[in-house]
Amino acid sequence: MILLYLVLSVVLAYAVWGLVLLFMQRRLLYRPIREVVFAPSDRDLPHEDVVFHSRDGVKLTGWYLPALNAHFTLLFCHGNGGNIMHVLDSMELFHRMGLSCLVFDYRGYGNSEGTPTEAGTYRDARAAFDWLTQVKRIPADRIIICGRSLGGSIAAHLAAEVRPAALVVESAFTSYPDIGARFYPYMPVRLFALFRYNTLAHIRKVHCPVMVVHSREDDFVPFDFGQRLFQAANEPKQFVEITGSHNDGFLLSGDQYKEAWARWLDFLKGIPAEATVRNVR
Repeated sequence: MILLYLVLSVVLAYAVWGLVLLFMQRRLLYRPIREVVFAPSDRDLPHEDVVFHSRDGVKLTGWYLPALNAHFTLLFCHGNGGNIMHVLDSMELFHRMGLSCLVFDYRGYGNSEGTPTEAGTYRDARAAFDWLTQVKRIPADRIIICGRSLGGSIAAHLAAEVRPAALVVESAFTSYPDIGARFYPYMPVRLFALFRYNTLAHIRKVHCPVMVVHSREDDFVPFDFGQRLFQAANEPKQFVEITGSHNDGFLLSGDQYKEAWARWLDFLKGIPAEATVRNVR
């Protein structure tokens, strides 16, 4: 009888924990911060406050940082936590590389209206791309789409829809169910996952140069996820291994990260318009 009670207790605890995970998925995935207290001007970076609308009417906000004589413009999709002020380090770094940059907040993040959803984040990224091409009149083949962590999946989805100069995916997971299964291997995560964010499927549909950046020391998204994304990507492609944890690898890698980007930009500048390139090394 005692054994039966123990078994029933374990089953009940398992079921309760499963229900908690089921109904907490949205809160666990999306970790927005509303207050934006820092701006590029705090770092003496020129910028324009941007307001535009997603296709379903949601008002979105962001920053456009122009660089003098920029050959490329970077559209940056941030991760699942915080807001645009938390990627100022990256924006400063990219600006100093000579890239103009647009960073925006998904719906429900920062000063953007609405509530985040998977379909909504995809629409928001497309709206940011459309703002660059329609308002700033920047040709699609001069736009590099870059996403970090969750933003990597959103960026890959966008790059599969449009034809940008390139796609850069940093510290990204292969899919939401895959990362969920890594964190909760004892739960049937794939059966009750409410989101897909299938970066692996998105990246297979991308037909522009792809750079995948990942750290072997990433404490959140396993290194092999980055390797699998690289294997799935079409040529031309490049894999860059950096050091550091999930959130600070681009900083801790220092010159290694900057040099990889410099080589990548040089490669992209050497591609003739509409050319088909089979390799990048």
